[in-house]
Amino acid sequence: MSIKAGLVGLPNVGKSTLFNALTKSSIPAENYPFCTIDPHVAITEVPDERINKLAAIYGSAKKIPATVTFVDIAGLVKGAASGEGLGNQFLSHIREVDLILHVLRCFESGDIIRSGGDIVDPISDHEIIVAELMLKDIESVEKRLEKMTKLIRGAQGKPAELKTLQAEQELLEQLLKLLNDGDELSIKKLVREATVQTVPLISSKNFLIIANIAEVEIEDDAYKNNPHYQALVKKFGADRVIPICARTEYELSQLPADDAQEMMGMIGLKEPSLNKIIRESYTNLGLITFFTCGPKEAHAWPIRQGISVREAAGEIHSDLERGFICAEVFNCKDIFDAGSEQKLKDTGKIRREGQDYLVHDGDLIEIRFNV
Repeated sequence: MSIKAGLVGLPNVGKSTLFNALTKSSIPAENYPFCTIDPHVAITEVPDERINKLAAIYGSAKKIPATVTFVDIAGLVKGAASGEGLGNQFLSHIREVDLILHVLRCFESGDIIRSGGDIVDPISDHEIIVAELMLKDIESVEKRLEKMTKLIRGAQGKPAELKTLQAEQELLEQLLKLLNDGDELSIKKLVREATVQTVPLISSKNFLIIANIAEVEIEDDAYKNNPHYQALVKKFGADRVIPICARTEYELSQLPADDAQEMMGMIGLKEPSLNKIIRESYTNLGLITFFTCGPKEAHAWPIRQGISVREAAGEIHSDLERGFICAEVFNCKDIFDAGSEQKLKDTGKIRREGQDYLVHDGDLIEIRFNV
């Protein structure tokens, strides 16, 4: 499945540097606004030690990890919703991603131009971005509301269709009020709990906050004393805020593995902070992983949490879903304990499940099918 997370922020907050680190690519990251015009896209592996263990157990010749696609989107400026800067391009690109990663500057530097003034203020920067998203959403909601009267009039005598349209109209009116009030959290809650579909809203997308800190704040978790980081945690909660030094992560990404490990030891990092961004993006998109394994390959498959084994089979190949008979299932924890699939068979821990079985994170699945 295609999974996209978009790096979003004002110009010169470190998006392109972070993107380069995430993807080990080399797009421009110059010190001037709108260096990134067209969105750069790259696919990044999801760190998951389980696939290495499974490949070792099965003697797999190849490992195919789960992936997340990261998109580096052009820097937004105030007035984007009305076309300022690269506003229209920015808003069309951000509409296509599943998760927004707000990259916010939390370091002081006279050498790097800050859009909008000299004072570093990540809360204000975030508010500028969200306000532009909401202005664009207001435009979308108002256009849809204009059509509703005609649609409702045309549905007279069709009770089921009329009921759905009236429910959508009520939802749109509620959303318009919340958008005008700038109530971001209530918008997300209302969209999540709505029983009818309406126009997709940019401001309702799930998000994480990337706090771009200074290099000197990495060691001994010194960033915890950074007032900008503290303000973000107070507003969004520690679980949603990921501290990272984009410049350091980029330098680490360019080093051989042994040298990178040595550098991390010197600055007190247990692993690249990028790994947390990738994992948290994966989790916040509501994704889990199931595996298919054999001597040819160990393959990690990302799926939405809560889908059936028959739907999961369709991620492998449409024929498997179409001709699904049953699935043989066990969890990777079981085989890690047992050491081999044969031992699981001997102890009766491999289950046969029907099409309605809901896949769990870490399941190994073998599909039985007939087409």
